[in-house]
Amino acid sequence: MAGDDLLGGGDAEQETEIERARIAHALIADLRELPPVEVPDALCRTCLELLPAVSGLSVSVLADGLDTGIVLCASDDVAARLAEIQFTVGEGPCREAARLRAPVFATDLTRAPDQRRWPLFSVQAAKTGVEAVFSLPLAGAGNPLGTLDLYRETPGSLSADHLRTAMLVADAVALAVIALEHASPDPEGVVTWLAGAESDREEVHHATGMIMMQLGVSAEEALLRLRARAFAQGRTAIEVARAIVDRSMDLRDD
Repeated sequence: MAGDDLLGGGDAEQETEIERARIAHALIADLRELPPVEVPDALCRTCLELLPAVSGLSVSVLADGLDTGIVLCASDDVAARLAEIQFTVGEGPCREAARLRAPVFATDLTRAPDQRRWPLFSVQAAKTGVEAVFSLPLAGAGNPLGTLDLYRETPGSLSADHLRTAMLVADAVALAVIALEHASPDPEGVVTWLAGAESDREEVHHATGMIMMQLGVSAEEALLRLRARAFAQGRTAIEVARAIVDRSMDLRDD
């Protein structure tokens, strides 16, 4: 009996490794020959094909800590907004998964305990029609690379098989990012993937600097004020930052 259990365990482990290799190959093969500007959208399309149990997803990468995480790609506007909401309110499964370096699941954002855990994020997510979010860290050699964030419009957990596939996809996304970075003929590497998203985050930095000068506050206080205005108006931090930069909004009016 013990021998049978060991054989069974070995078979399951072998099946997992075969599935891991299949997913990684599918991801890297779809991205390898693409110009950098097309990589993010293709990455999301392939991930979504591999994960039919979810409504949408996004991939975020970490730059200089959680506050400057960058949305590398999103399958739709809802997924992109969920990622930005977490940046704006400073809480959510994505941020926690990156901090803990472990999967974080919100299986029903309309009820406790998820509402108590992330009260601001839960309210904003519900407004987008999202009731469940599953965030998986992308593991690098040292620090986490970022997160794979999945959402569904209905509450409930992922099945064991769907969760297993999601975790393998997260592993493959991390491998794809690393492999493509080393394989890129562009001396700038995959940094070119982030050009558009990084410019969005730069607008937040620019707006934060303007608030510091206008109000005579620290960078931390300026960012808090920007986020507070965004939350009060039901907008993202990037949307408010753009309004401040183009001078159609002035926080001195508060």
